[in-house]
Amino acid sequence: MSTAPMSFNQLSLNPLLLDNLQAMQYSEMTPIQALALPAILAGNDIIAKAKTGSGKTAAFGLGVLNALQGDNYAIQALVICPTRELAEQVANELRRLARLMSNIKILTLCGGSPIAQQSHSLEHGAHIIVGTPGRLVDHLQKQTLKLNQLRFLVLDEADRMLDMGFEEDITRIIAQLPKQRQTLLFSATYLEDIAKISQKIQHNAEFIAVDEVNNQIAQYFYEVDESRRVATLAKLLAEHRPNSAIIFCNTKQACQEVEQDLNRLGFSVIALHGDLEQRDREQVLLQFTNQSKAILVATDVAARGLDIKALDLVINYHVSYDPQVHVHRVGRTGRAGQIGLALTLVAANEMPRANQLEQALEMKLDWQPLGNLNYDKSAIVVPQMQTLVLTIGRKNKIRPGDILGALTKDAGLDGSVIGKIIITELYSYVAINKKAINKALNYFKQGKIKGKTVRARGL
Repeated sequence: MSTAPMSFNQLSLNPLLLDNLQAMQYSEMTPIQALALPAILAGNDIIAKAKTGSGKTAAFGLGVLNALQGDNYAIQALVICPTRELAEQVANELRRLARLMSNIKILTLCGGSPIAQQSHSLEHGAHIIVGTPGRLVDHLQKQTLKLNQLRFLVLDEADRMLDMGFEEDITRIIAQLPKQRQTLLFSATYLEDIAKISQKIQHNAEFIAVDEVNNQIAQYFYEVDESRRVATLAKLLAEHRPNSAIIFCNTKQACQEVEQDLNRLGFSVIALHGDLEQRDREQVLLQFTNQSKAILVATDVAARGLDIKALDLVINYHVSYDPQVHVHRVGRTGRAGQIGLALTLVAANEMPRANQLEQALEMKLDWQPLGNLNYDKSAIVVPQMQTLVLTIGRKNKIRPGDILGALTKDAGLDGSVIGKIIITELYSYVAINKKAINKALNYFKQGKIKGKTVRARGL
């Protein structure tokens, strides 16, 4: 199903939301937004099939925010996500969409953070909760999460949650919700299990599908000797010189080994896998998304839900066991109309999986020779930014403008050397050009933000 380009101004949205969308340079809706938003604004339940990066967060986010009663601090919307990373991404996007609306409180409830601290935040009320199933169940059992006034339920990446075994937790959560509510179900695939869960939790749901075929991604495959896999990887990275790249491995051990090998060769690389503690995972993603690190080596935990606007290159270090996982990996590049590039290394024992991929996706694999590749250390991309961690966050009512003002007006840094500023509950992360990092660190030895002494360190 397709639709002609459509402006947000054609919808009956809160003027504050429209003004903010204009400031964010969101003019035309993506296909999923053009199809889903009118149905959401009309009060309908929907099942929306759309891939990662299609703009679905803004689709349900604008619908929820438009109906929000700002003066009522009861929880009015619950967004359930499969992973902590996606939950944080969704919460941050909702905050961006709501930034011109006064006093809108959005909380994330995920594992890996102290539950007592979350309970304390809930005591002060919230409008929207974004969380993962297990932690939401924990709060319901402790009776710290009150959902009796809920008006919206959103299941984001519902297929992924079912794959991860969260159906029982989701059922327990939904049993606590008011029967009269609007339920929005988003999924990258439409399987029989999705249809079954929809029948249980939705009422006359409207089905919306957007199958966007991205012809902007060039895919190439390389037959490699197992013993030369890392060497081939290094040659490909030196050849293409990506400013941002994700390398997908099938195992945590391989992920760690690739990170170590590439670091030894001088690449700017960091790893994301399931053994990391929550704060470490957050810092890994922050360094990559704010361009302090050029290469992220990841297991498939990172295949969905990463907030990456422009990714130059995806490399499949291993062939995925599941063709759909391959699609999600490759879909991280070539987004928002950009040209994408995906490379896949295939050892002899992976050839059956490559053949399966060819059949499942009905595509002819484009095999490339390795003979023309050479490793040149001077071709390695070295990021110009470094991440600074500040001991101040949302709990201190800090905003990006406060940090930017302290660094430019008080510390004397030029605004051009300051990159992305990300604020979490307890900490803030600032990307700063490496040439100015020492000046920033020296300022925070004595400097303050909003009258509060702030410690800082570089990652």
